[in-house]
Amino acid sequence: MENITFQYPSWYVILCVMLGLGYAVFLYFRDKSFHEQSRYLNSLLGAFRFLTVTGIALLLLTPLLKSLITEVKKPVVILAQDESESVAAEMNEEQQATYRRSLEQLREELGQQYDLKEYAFGSSVREGIDFKFNDKLSNISSVLSTVYDLYSNQNLGAVILATDGIYNEGSNPVYTANKLGAPVYTVALGDTTPKRDLVIRRLFHNRIAYLGDKFSVQADIAAENAAGSNSRLSVYKVEGNSTSLLQQFPVSIGSNDFFETKEFVLDANKAGVQRYRVVLSEIQGEASTVNNVKDIFLDVLDARQKILLLANSPHPDIAAIRQAVSSNKNYEVKVDYINGLKENVGDYDFVILHQLPSRTNDAAGVLNTLTQKNISRLFIIGAQTNLSRLNQIQNLVDIRAGGDNINEVQARMAPNFTLFKLSEPLQDNLINFPPVIAPFGEYSVSGDGQVLLNQRIGKIDTRYPLLVLGQQGQAKVGVFCGEGIWKWRLFDYLQHQNHEIFDELATKTVQYLSIKEDKRRFRASLNKNIFNENENIAFDAELYNQSFELVNDPDASLVITDSEGKDFSYTFNKSGNTYQLNAGILPVGNYSYRASTNYNGENLSYNGQFSVQPIQLESYATTADHGMLRLLSEQYGGQMLYPAEMGRIPELIRARGVVKPVIYETSKTRPAINLKWIFFLLLSLLSVEWFLRRYFGGY
Repeated sequence: MENITFQYPSWYVILCVMLGLGYAVFLYFRDKSFHEQSRYLNSLLGAFRFLTVTGIALLLLTPLLKSLITEVKKPVVILAQDESESVAAEMNEEQQATYRRSLEQLREELGQQYDLKEYAFGSSVREGIDFKFNDKLSNISSVLSTVYDLYSNQNLGAVILATDGIYNEGSNPVYTANKLGAPVYTVALGDTTPKRDLVIRRLFHNRIAYLGDKFSVQADIAAENAAGSNSRLSVYKVEGNSTSLLQQFPVSIGSNDFFETKEFVLDANKAGVQRYRVVLSEIQGEASTVNNVKDIFLDVLDARQKILLLANSPHPDIAAIRQAVSSNKNYEVKVDYINGLKENVGDYDFVILHQLPSRTNDAAGVLNTLTQKNISRLFIIGAQTNLSRLNQIQNLVDIRAGGDNINEVQARMAPNFTLFKLSEPLQDNLINFPPVIAPFGEYSVSGDGQVLLNQRIGKIDTRYPLLVLGQQGQAKVGVFCGEGIWKWRLFDYLQHQNHEIFDELATKTVQYLSIKEDKRRFRASLNKNIFNENENIAFDAELYNQSFELVNDPDASLVITDSEGKDFSYTFNKSGNTYQLNAGILPVGNYSYRASTNYNGENLSYNGQFSVQPIQLESYATTADHGMLRLLSEQYGGQMLYPAEMGRIPELIRARGVVKPVIYETSKTRPAINLKWIFFLLLSLLSVEWFLRRYFGGY
């Protein structure tokens, strides 16, 4: 029902009526235009004018129409079904069909009295129940948190959870549900009878290892009702469709509640994502063998860089440098001499040139190879170095030597060095290192060189560089202007009983110089190399023009190849200046991919690999936890029931007497001037008045 109010005093209505009446009387009371017509015509025309003027005047008072809207909302009841694999494992097809019919009857009855909301949960929470029972995880706390987030401010009547009580992700649901203001009724599924079973609970291992390393794996083995049985733990390497046995261990089960941890060590002898399988042999009468097998994936990185330490002649510095650089397991160091060089310099990632070019060997062939292949290098200057030749082949530092004279110099940290950071212990101890031998002369830094260490001659800190790093073309170059750093390593050990400070200086210098920037103009990437089988595989790709500006004008495609050689083709989506692609969920296994595009007639591609590992959590816990469900229901005012008792739930909800509809009243106000029918009414009154006056000769 609507009421009308005015924003002015109500007695203003009388003025509006008087205004309309006065206007009509003034216009028609003494009007003789229609004296030949019926005596009621003037009264009729006056009535039209009175109504029109009065209506317009009333609209000027801004009348408001107020209405009261009443809405009745049913209580909300949540029906949540656990669709994890462990639920279906305890029901055959006939039992599943019976349970489904019972649940459909329950939701039909609840839907007549309440606002029923249905959810499925397991790996995730989603609306609707499809009875597929294929979720790889059970997270009961997540559905309770979702219900709280969505319905805590509504008329929530009850929450019904149909689950076996097994959860392998998230927190204990008993402590999650304490925020709900509604009873929780649980439908206890599954079987609580402990079965004779042998299971691999967990495998602990690193996700990444380096090629050539050994890595440890710990296997937690558990058994129930299997005392006196014997099994065997086998470790296999899985490559495609074939497996090879690596190790075996006997397992003797001494009790019905058995638990043991086995540890074994494997070799990371092949680069890439490697798959290993741990298997427990079956024991007699075992309820399930699915949980006897577990796969692990390990990303073996071939991050080792090949470093050549090429010297003019034997020197104590060579051993010190080799030992320091070799302390980093990512570096493989080879020592050779220029006069008997047997190595192919082009096969190395980084080259250290000790006193080369020398006065007796300008190493022209080696230097040409380094330049042609853009191989980064470090020059170490000594008494045998040909300084004039050195000035020609690098542009970081220019040395104008004063004959064969030398200086004993100590190292000082340059204040403006920004290429990388050195630890505080190194900076504090560097000033105490013994002096090295540097050529006497004038030094000047040029090009893109940054000085890491300056020379201190006697007690004077100079601006002469001792160690300079920088870029030359597409390769990084460093110059150490002295010899005798073997004394630094010995001094470091004398002071600290280790070589950590000297090794840090050497390895960080080599690390900066040896790291190659990715200059590929088209790249595709994943945020990781190992995915779970329920995760989407999402790719990002970038394309650069000749000026290394991001562009995405051409289309880009992706081909994923599984271990059996089957291809899956995709096309990237353009997003901003980059490319994105969600390849969805893929089966367990190893995959390689090739992303490609054509830009200005140039074919560009990028290759990579990744693996999808199985989630086997649902097969590890097979005994339903009805005790947790009973505690959950009782603690929050509900009750635990079995599937055959589900029909009682509507009665139990009604018996509480507090689950009732809520009446909401809403007051709605709107200006009367917005009503279109008023406009047409006034227009009609004026139109009829005008027509009658016209018809009877008033105009």
